[in-house]
Amino acid sequence: MKFQGEPGYAHGSKECIGVLLLNLGTPDEPTTPALRRYLKQFLSDPRVIEVNKFLWWPILNLIILNTRPAKSAAAYREVWSHYEEGSPLLTISRQQQRGLQTRLSALMAGPVSVALGMRYGNPSVASALAELRDAGARRIVVLPMYPQYAAATTASSFDAVFDELKTWRWMPEMRLITHYHREPAYLDALAASVREHFAEHGMPQKLLMSFHGVPKRYLLAGDPYHCECHVTGRLLAERLGLASEQYMVTFQSRFGREEWLRPYTDETMKALPGQGIKNIAVICPGFSADCLETIEEIGQENREYFMEAGGETYHYIKALNARDDHLDALAQLIVRHSQGWPEVAGFDAHADEQERALVQANALKMGAPQ
Repeated sequence: MKFQGEPGYAHGSKECIGVLLLNLGTPDEPTTPALRRYLKQFLSDPRVIEVNKFLWWPILNLIILNTRPAKSAAAYREVWSHYEEGSPLLTISRQQQRGLQTRLSALMAGPVSVALGMRYGNPSVASALAELRDAGARRIVVLPMYPQYAAATTASSFDAVFDELKTWRWMPEMRLITHYHREPAYLDALAASVREHFAEHGMPQKLLMSFHGVPKRYLLAGDPYHCECHVTGRLLAERLGLASEQYMVTFQSRFGREEWLRPYTDETMKALPGQGIKNIAVICPGFSADCLETIEEIGQENREYFMEAGGETYHYIKALNARDDHLDALAQLIVRHSQGWPEVAGFDAHADEQERALVQANALKMGAPQ
């Protein structure tokens, strides 16, 4: 393997803490060719599709990529039409990046740089890491924006980070945040968003907490995702003072024929009116930013299922997105995971300048470029 150098690098350069925000990703544009590229990258990830690659290749390339992109592109166009900047996930993620940069710059004793990378599509994980390297980040906190850990999301994001770092000559110190599903400040922000919605629209008969689904066999293989979703649901319900019959945890977005985590969100929507539940609110606590799966799948598609089955009142409660309390919670989480690093424990700028001058002088003696 050939290891990369650092373009323009000078020994003794200024250093900082880097924060790498990661999310799933979005196609570059809502077109069939862009969706085909995006879906091929996404569905070729062995963390996402845990089946024999030789069996999966013809299914993906001969069937799925010839049928699904056009349908998905139409759905993306509808969702993107509500956002002037295009992709809602990318738009909101950029807002989160800017908000965290402002907060962390105020909270840290030394310099900090926040970059955004997408597991699939752009901006890529490699480009985000390069951005941090160019800023002088020798210590990096990696935060996948998935509150609940799943191998298909969190672990896959870490795979992408370390696949890129394998090519670096000088590896930075790393801190990995694997989950934050029971963080008090995150749960408080969720609870506040629900209370605000109830204050405006009234109390529903039931609050549905819809999480993205995964195949049931992932749970049986040891993935903690199902458990962490239920922990989040229970702790959120406690904060809201909801009895067990007033809320429900469901799982959406299943794909293929095998069994996924139950109960399924869409089947639940079709069944509730027949059980006398005709006024509901839905929240998606596992999504840090609104995207196709929340705006279209929950806000539109599942609403239709519910209303066609006899429902009367249906509300989707937005993701936390760039809410102040959400970004405050994430900033606190990042600072806590940065403990012990000089920018957090106390930053002596004068001493740092002296140290850099000595390093530069010694490198110059060895003939290193400055």
